[in-house]
Amino acid sequence: MARQNPGQVRVQGEVVAAYPEVPPEALRGEVRRITVVGEEVLHRRCRAVAEEEFGTPELARLVDDMFAAMWVAEGAGLAANQIGVDLQVFVWDCFDEDGVRHVGHVLNPVLDDLPAGARRLVEAEEGCLSVPGPHMELVRPDSAVVRGRDLDGRPLVIEGRGYFARCLQHEADHLGGGLYIDRLSSRGRRTALRRMEERKEEVFAKRAARAGELAGLR
Repeated sequence: MARQNPGQVRVQGEVVAAYPEVPPEALRGEVRRITVVGEEVLHRRCRAVAEEEFGTPELARLVDDMFAAMWVAEGAGLAANQIGVDLQVFVWDCFDEDGVRHVGHVLNPVLDDLPAGARRLVEAEEGCLSVPGPHMELVRPDSAVVRGRDLDGRPLVIEGRGYFARCLQHEADHLGGGLYIDRLSSRGRRTALRRMEERKEEVFAKRAARAGELAGLR
């Protein structure tokens, strides 16, 4: 697919002139272990961020830590329960098919229900940092709108198409206690879990090497 906007970056949905290859959040954050399918925190709905939590240093540190873990794992998105935190937060650093880089965070996100006429379903490969290794074909709508709030509690609307829309939907699933493999057939799920067992040690070793690389950038 042609890249119509090479080099464009959108941070929190807004176009910016430039953005570092390694997000500053990742450089500030602590690399935390990513949870793996089967751990209880991944399989229940996360709690909403309370009003008194917005604007706090603790919440800002959480987002920094999520960016650090996402960068080390070479992910396009990460939900808070993927580092063991029961909270409605996810982050992203994701390119779409037009070459646009999307970077940001959202708290208490809600996916809009798309009108039937606006839903175009697309099958594409999808993977998950909490199911390390395999990628499986999965059908999702090719557009998504997420409404939530930023770290300081300001309203936020993020729109995505193509791969970025898939990313937004994938992370929203996590906060509801779901993983992409839950949307597969029973056979597809078994295949994904078998491939994970075959590859997970290789993936973990690569993440450890990336953690050392990130430490060297600080």
